[in-house]
Amino acid sequence: MTQQNMQQPGKQALQKSPANIMNSLLNGEAMQDSFIRALGDKDKAGLFAASVLELYSGDDTLQKCEPGLVIKEAMKAAQLDLPLSKSLGFAWVVPRWSGKMQAFIPQFQPGWKGIVQLAQRTAMYRYINCGVVYEGELRKISKLTGELDIEGEASSDKIIGYFAYIQLTNGFSKSSYWTKERMTAHALKYNQESKKAGKLTGNWAEYFDERAQATVLKHLIAKFGIMSIQMREAVSAEDQTPEELAAQEIASNANTNNIDFATAVVVDDDGANVDKTTGEVKEPVQAAAVQDDGPGY
Repeated sequence: MTQQNMQQPGKQALQKSPANIMNSLLNGEAMQDSFIRALGDKDKAGLFAASVLELYSGDDTLQKCEPGLVIKEAMKAAQLDLPLSKSLGFAWVVPRWSGKMQAFIPQFQPGWKGIVQLAQRTAMYRYINCGVVYEGELRKISKLTGELDIEGEASSDKIIGYFAYIQLTNGFSKSSYWTKERMTAHALKYNQESKKAGKLTGNWAEYFDERAQATVLKHLIAKFGIMSIQMREAVSAEDQTPEELAAQEIASNANTNNIDFATAVVVDDDGANVDKTTGEVKEPVQAAAVQDDGPGY
């Protein structure tokens, strides 16, 4: 018994932490080559790998996700040329709980700065802005035109809501305002983790103001703005449920290898030899010599 107990620390020492597993995966030769091909530059690939490791190492819940899936979601930020960092606020990967899968699924989400940058790249926006509204600043909202007057003087540092504003190069403009109560209700309704917990969790708890600004701007642009294909994909990314993400992952990876049936003999329920192309039944056979290559995924 004593000898077994003495061996336990040694066994535990051999176990790699999630961060070490991710580090090994990111620094693998095949993975590095794929980064270089995707990003087109060795230096960019190195910076991307470092940002993924930093994001992953600093989030205990994200470490419960499959490292490969985290990298796949992180690549969406890299392909959009958005820095992957919670502190910078352009984009991040967050863990989403799937009740059906009973597992955390990683998901790419753009921050409000990332949405602004993608909008600027379309060259269709003259002005684009979003921010917080303090108590005393809100004067009125036109129900008819949607125009927003937030030029009042702040009476305190209490945040009461969030605004977004866009003006296109053709002169069209639109603004939007959400109260803090409406934003909180939105997060509790559509964020599955917060809904399950009955309170704000994850990024919504840690970065509420940033997520709120991204949400009001995203909804304004999606409804009234002009979006490129990249921008449309980024804006709609966080609307997917964890179950949809998991199903998408399965669909894109399951049975992707071609299965060679050339050497297989197909047999029907009666033991007859069946031509797999025409369905013609040939002479009965005693046994089928089918090679088992595994499940194919």
